[in-house]
Amino acid sequence: RSQESRERLSVCSKLCYAVGGAPYQITGCALGFFLQIYLLDVAQVDAFYASIILFAGRVWDAITDPMVGFFISKTPWTRFGRLMPWIMISTPFAIISYILIWFVPDISTGQVMWYLVFYCAFQTLVTCFHVPYSALTMFISREQSERDSATAYRMTVEVLGTVLGTAIQGQIVGKVDTPCIQSPFFFSLTNSSVAMEELNMTHDTESLTDTRNAYMIAAGVIVGLYVLCALILVLGVKERRESSEQSDEPVSFLQGLKLVMNHGPYIKLIAGFLFTSLAFMLLEGNFALFCTYTLGFRNEFQNILLAIMLSATLTIPLWQWFLTRFGKKRAVYVGISSAIPFLITVVLVDSNLFVTYVVAVAAGISVAAAFLLPWSMLPDVVDDFKLQHPSSHGHEAIFFSFYVFFTKFTAGVSLGISTLSLDFAGYQTRGCSQPDQVNFTLKMLVSAVPVGLILLSLLLFKLYPIDEEKRRKNKKALQDLR
Repeated sequence: RSQESRERLSVCSKLCYAVGGAPYQITGCALGFFLQIYLLDVAQVDAFYASIILFAGRVWDAITDPMVGFFISKTPWTRFGRLMPWIMISTPFAIISYILIWFVPDISTGQVMWYLVFYCAFQTLVTCFHVPYSALTMFISREQSERDSATAYRMTVEVLGTVLGTAIQGQIVGKVDTPCIQSPFFFSLTNSSVAMEELNMTHDTESLTDTRNAYMIAAGVIVGLYVLCALILVLGVKERRESSEQSDEPVSFLQGLKLVMNHGPYIKLIAGFLFTSLAFMLLEGNFALFCTYTLGFRNEFQNILLAIMLSATLTIPLWQWFLTRFGKKRAVYVGISSAIPFLITVVLVDSNLFVTYVVAVAAGISVAAAFLLPWSMLPDVVDDFKLQHPSSHGHEAIFFSFYVFFTKFTAGVSLGISTLSLDFAGYQTRGCSQPDQVNFTLKMLVSAVPVGLILLSLLLFKLYPIDEEKRRKNKKALQDLR
């Protein structure tokens, strides 16, 4: 009891820790929901090159996670800790590269390289923030209950971060009418004069400039929040050193990686959430296009996204209560599978705004579970690893960074393939409408494929061995070991 009392975290500490998760989610949500449509319709990058930018950026983002994990494992302890210096140093460079992603350079050639370079640069720098922040979970307390509680705080703030990212980007950009181009068939039916065409072109150019300015304003607001949250995290959280890590001897990364990758519960957990992550990444990356073109809600998609994220934010406490009462594995089955009927409904029901909002609110409940559960279950795997390898320590960053690596890498592949699929289907840049093949492809990308991936993930979770009884035994064994 005395040990548990010393490890107990105050509400203020949990809140300061939780706020640190917001920058990654705010920027990630803005990029995930809006970068594809921004590159296609605002920066006017060809769909093929847009797919290269999205694919390469995501893959590079995935590669940087184990790289950063490696360098963190080699980082000596400082008076600020081992993880905090990474967060402090990466922040100013990250906000500069983020702003430049949403800037349209006035260059005739090299535009694709511009977005590729700054997208990859930002992904690297935000990884230098998020990997140490994720591993910090293991260094704020050694008590499972306190870590789970802090994780629930964190997930609530992170989902709130997605709401902020969606609201800031969506509402600022949504207030500007992005011009679209009618189909060639429409132009063939009109006999407007050359003067009228020039007038329309001038109006479109001014509207497009307003849209680009709106994206820059949104980026400025978001980086302001990024800096504020980073300051609260650094000033409000103390990184605690494990008693077993009093020596600054360097950790063997390759040996640690081999041990981690041979740990069965970790591999099974990764496999399950890998396909769950793929499903939600596909939905996230294509939902703005789906609402704009397939459902025809060009001026409502930002509000629909906001409804999903608000619903997710409000239901995080519900899932925290559920996993505490019924166990984490059961929460996975109930939470993840609850998305399936709503993903099917949104494409089968005719375009109806009320139904779409109802489906969005219901889908947000499942999104909350997908946010909370991986980060709540990863510390359990790390504890199980410590019991099996009590003499091996300092591998927390490997666990968290490689989990993110696998999810990001596959998400990058899927997002690149989905953008290529739209290109092959005949996507029309800045079109007011899209061909039937594009609408069919969008339906597959936000419904059929995610449903199949979710079903596969649920089958894989049957193999995950750490249930509630196993968790209790591990907790007692770790207390005895300490």
